[in-house]
Amino acid sequence: MPDSSRSTTRRSVLAAAVALAAGGAVAATAAASDRAPTARTTARSPSAKAPARRVDNRSWTSYADWSSGAHDGTRAVDGTRPGVEIGTPAGTVEYADPHTGKEANWEYAVWTSPAHKLSVPATEAIASWNARTPSGTWLQTELRATYSDGKRSPWYVLGRWTSGDDREGDTDAIRRTSVDGQKDGKSSVWTDTVSVDKPEKGLRLTAYELRLTLYRKPGSTATPRVWRLGAMGSDIPDRFTVPASEPGLAEELTVPRYSQNTHIGQYPEYDNGGEAWCSPTSSQMILEFWGRKPTAEQLAWVNPDFADPQVCHAARFTYDYQYEGCGNWPFNAAYAATYDDMQAVVTRLGSLTDLETLIAAGIPAITSQSFLEKELTGAGYGTAGHLMTVIGFTESGDVIANDPASKDNEAVRRVYKRREWENIWLRTKRYNADGKVVSGTGGVCYLYFPADPSAAQIAALRAVGVR
Repeated sequence: MPDSSRSTTRRSVLAAAVALAAGGAVAATAAASDRAPTARTTARSPSAKAPARRVDNRSWTSYADWSSGAHDGTRAVDGTRPGVEIGTPAGTVEYADPHTGKEANWEYAVWTSPAHKLSVPATEAIASWNARTPSGTWLQTELRATYSDGKRSPWYVLGRWTSGDDREGDTDAIRRTSVDGQKDGKSSVWTDTVSVDKPEKGLRLTAYELRLTLYRKPGSTATPRVWRLGAMGSDIPDRFTVPASEPGLAEELTVPRYSQNTHIGQYPEYDNGGEAWCSPTSSQMILEFWGRKPTAEQLAWVNPDFADPQVCHAARFTYDYQYEGCGNWPFNAAYAATYDDMQAVVTRLGSLTDLETLIAAGIPAITSQSFLEKELTGAGYGTAGHLMTVIGFTESGDVIANDPASKDNEAVRRVYKRREWENIWLRTKRYNADGKVVSGTGGVCYLYFPADPSAAQIAALRAVGVR
């Protein structure tokens, strides 16, 4: 998300958390940051009624969904996990990888969604996808918006993505990348977000189409398969503060703890090393909560002297070569969904009541927030953008978070004051350390959950607008 002047890329606003001092990042909030996590539930009076939802989520996941789109060389595939893949390719195209300089020909096939009318005319849209791309294959996701003035945007590229890379001998792999410089005078793409340039003038996105292009080496029979494709449109009002929600749940999920700072200086080719890895570190915590982890073979590339090699692995395979960081939201979700029977989405939530709903169903969440050190008691650092894993709530309603900006794994579990935490997460405007007005993330979060969730989990996801 750009700052209030819309003049900088999201990288400058959503950089990974940097502690003001290494020791400051572990200043204890919690009573008990070194205590083993426990799972517990205490029923209390229901939370206050949640505010009206300002987010529209639409995902294509079923065989009927995939059959409903326009196919040009693709085919819908039925089964326990329906998807779309290459059938008979529509043609061949050359792609010059901007990050390697390699030029290669690729067979391609295209699936285009029906137009989706947004229930909430939006100022922003973020796509996310779940897929597998075997060696020698990749995909591109695009979005074309319809504006409230009746005109349409160009097709915006929101990701050129592969689950592999070219660093370990896969010479057929492209490098994952967002695409800078996309705009039409009405909206712009900021890494992974389509944003109306001047929402105060009243222009909105009223509908969108998604276009998925699947690629493979000519003559190959391999194909990407996409199981989930969707976008989140939102219109979150400008606000420095948000209404306080009332506590409604006391529960804590047992989620593994990993510190990004364990990896300081490791693999600097991925955004200078672990001090910038809040997003993949958070992703890895939740994946392991769900019982998913890279194999020993997949981790063989990591220096055996490094602790928690799976965090290094997550950083490598979420890295966006254009953004030059591991914090591309959809790339993290796509990485999570490469694990067996997992799915993932990027969305916005409206209050801590939404997070309580998810936690009660056993679904932790990764949240994005930015703040000055003084705005979050006990954090010990300030940040232009940081990801944490919310794992529960205390008896008094305070937020229990696995905060990767901690000195070591034992210090990761934190308790943050409910009112402070809710505000820094949900606001869209804030003052930075120089007193300048910049953007907040407005409730962005990643949700990772099984491909076959329980009835309670389905109900909780639907309650927060995810299907």
